[in-house]
Amino acid sequence: MNWITAWRRRPWAGYAVVLAALAAIGVVYAGFSPTAGKAAANNSAEARQDLNNGRELFNQNCATCHGLNGQGTKDSKGKQIGPSLIGVGAAAVDFQVGTGRMPATGPGAQVPRKTPVEQFDTTSKNPKVAAEARKNLEDISAYVASLGGGPGVPGGEQVNPEGGNLALGGKLFRTNCAQCHNFAGSGGALTGGKYAPSLQDSTPSQIYEAMITGPQAMPVFNDTTITPQQKRDIIAYVIQTRSEPNPGGNGLGRVGPVTEGIAGWLIGLGLLILAAMWITSKKPSKLKKQND
Repeated sequence: MNWITAWRRRPWAGYAVVLAALAAIGVVYAGFSPTAGKAAANNSAEARQDLNNGRELFNQNCATCHGLNGQGTKDSKGKQIGPSLIGVGAAAVDFQVGTGRMPATGPGAQVPRKTPVEQFDTTSKNPKVAAEARKNLEDISAYVASLGGGPGVPGGEQVNPEGGNLALGGKLFRTNCAQCHNFAGSGGALTGGKYAPSLQDSTPSQIYEAMITGPQAMPVFNDTTITPQQKRDIIAYVIQTRSEPNPGGNGLGRVGPVTEGIAGWLIGLGLLILAAMWITSKKPSKLKKQND
């Protein structure tokens, strides 16, 4: 036992004991939780697989205009064909691709909303196709986000219209959105051939994504300008207006007083003209007898 006592008196003995204890704890922990390392490895492998799928989808659908590395492209005259996607984030991709605006069918003042390509059509009535489309949309969004960050895809309570303040949402919408999208979210014309699209078919997630990414002519409303809760209030208001009745009868697309005035003018004036034609087309019977 003398050699143990002598060993304990060495200056490095305390460090050796601590290292041995840590090693023993690590071995015991690994022995009792062998699945932790496997789960982490599996998650990492799945993430790489998802990212590879996103890169493949990007190369098939986006690289022609946006470049193989998302850096954007220009024609021989230096005019931009496709903008850079570095830093736009997953939310921008989820919005543009999920609404069918991308891949674009051709150049123009504004890219219209359309049915997404089958690879990304999450609205498909076939559950299997819709699930695969959602997975593809998540993968390509994650791949673009890996090029340079940006806003993530909102979800959960962020986009849940329930619990939103309808009165405040209406006030915020009329202050920040109605000038372009109309008081009921029906859309409206802008300059240069552009227009503010209707919000009638937009999902809560897409409305939130549009506010944080500013697609096309729309400005970006970051969390400093409009807080996340206020965004939810706006979403609640937009969703609620869709079920609002039209007190005057036909809503005429809810475009506003312009269409109502045109309808009143044309229909009212048309009826007056028809009445005048009907009155003057036949002579009164008494006057007819006098002439005979």
